[in-house]
Amino acid sequence: MGRAAAAAPDKDAVRHKLEEYGRTHDARLRDEVVVETQGLAISLASRFFGRGEDRDDLVQVAMLGLSRAVDRFDPDRGIELTTFAAVTILGDLKRYFRDQSWQVRPPRRVHDLYLQAQRSLDELTHDLGRSPTMRELADGLGVNTEEVVEALEAGGLRHLPSLDAPALAFHDETFDLDRRLGDIDPELELADGRAMLPALLRRLPPRERELVRLRFLEGLSQSEIARQLDVSQMQVSRLLTRTLARLRTWATEEE
Repeated sequence: MGRAAAAAPDKDAVRHKLEEYGRTHDARLRDEVVVETQGLAISLASRFFGRGEDRDDLVQVAMLGLSRAVDRFDPDRGIELTTFAAVTILGDLKRYFRDQSWQVRPPRRVHDLYLQAQRSLDELTHDLGRSPTMRELADGLGVNTEEVVEALEAGGLRHLPSLDAPALAFHDETFDLDRRLGDIDPELELADGRAMLPALLRRLPPRERELVRLRFLEGLSQSEIARQLDVSQMQVSRLLTRTLARLRTWATEEE
């Protein structure tokens, strides 16, 4: 399918082909309609140019959306194909950005909050005539400030610099990023868990959160914790086992 801008399609000719395609399901007719109306797909894709995604990929997504719209279009509804197709194409483009354009995928909760924060940021900037504060943004989303900061920071994971990209080093000399990488960190595999842990701990009741703190941050034994909390060691053991199982379950759901 060509990328060049085409003249405005003949609406009557397109509608005739759509009606015939609805009766015959002739793939040749569908392809002709797509070619004749591809200007719509390219125009809608162009709205998303400059956001870090390859233009050809965006046009391809839009063209596939147009093809799907032609397959689903019912001429008897009394609306134009372009009106119907625009909704499908824009939906596909937005889903592409939502689901496919992250080079490092955050947990679904963070991912969805990032998208909500971006929409709310635009709306509040328009309403207030300035950029909103983190507190204003958090209040509008019904979450706390820390969650908004976490989500916005996750947005930086959408696109990472190439290891071949030049990076400024000492004395104004430039080196490729891969030459500045250190040795393999033996604890790297624990990084995801450590990043996720604070949010998971906040979901625990205060008593269980204190138990985890005493055991793993203070390094107290179960008997020491029992004396400090004025409970039996058996109660500490059972509560700790239940709490750790709950954290593991939540961590699995976040992946």
